[in-house]
Parts: sequence; C-alpha cells; structure tokens
Amino acid sequence: VQLVENGGGLVQPGGSLRLSCVASGFTFNNYAMIWVRHGPYKELEWVSGLSAGGGSTRYADSVKGRFTISRDNAKNTLYLQMNSLKPEDTAVYYCAKPQYNNYVGPGVPPMSFRGQGTQVTVSS
Repeated sequence: VQLVENGGGLVQPGGSLRLSCVASGFTFNNYAMIWVRHGPYKELEWVSGLSAGGGSTRYADSVKGRFTISRDNAKNTLYLQMNSLKPEDTAVYYCAKPQYNNYVGPGVPPMSFRGQGTQVTVSS
C-alpha cells in the first residue's frame, strides 16, 4: 500500500498550488479519502474529505471557498486544488485513507495509512 503526494512548493500569498496523491496497493475507488495537514507548532488538522464516488465533499472552515478536493478513480489519484493561499496554510500536506470506509470529515480520524507528505510554504 502506498500513497505518494507531490505538487507542494513555495508560493506567494494569493497564489495557487495543486497537490496530487497517487495511490497503489488497494482498491482506491472503493474508499473515501481525506487531506490533512501539519503546520509548524500546530496539531494535525483535517482539511478536506471526498467520498469514494466523488459525490460527497467536506471542507474545514479555514479552507472553504479556497480549496477544492477531487479524484480521478481511473488514475487512482486524489487532488487538492489550493487557491488564494495564505501564510497560515503553510504545512506539510498528507493524503490519507480513513479507517472508516465512508469517512469524509470533519475532524482527524483514525487512518489506515497516509503518504509521506508534501511541503507547502506560503511566504512573500
């Protein structure tokens, strides 16, 4: 089982990034997936969740209206489009499979596994 994130980087406030997470080793299209993040001096924070078929999404209030979660089940890939980025979005972002098959949030759930993370730094 493997989740591999990429797409992070350094971006100025107001900028955009698109994270992706490629899954392997399990039947990706059977499970809800989530994004969580771990900022400096902060606890792990749930960001967004998406159901297996893509019909149900949820967002943390801190990112609602700026971030969009999506998936391409044919490519076993989860995405997070991040717009209007703020310095407080600086964190390591992880995709993860919750232990509860249909869990999309809110809140950090027990996770079956998560990726190695990708660093997002928002700074001028």
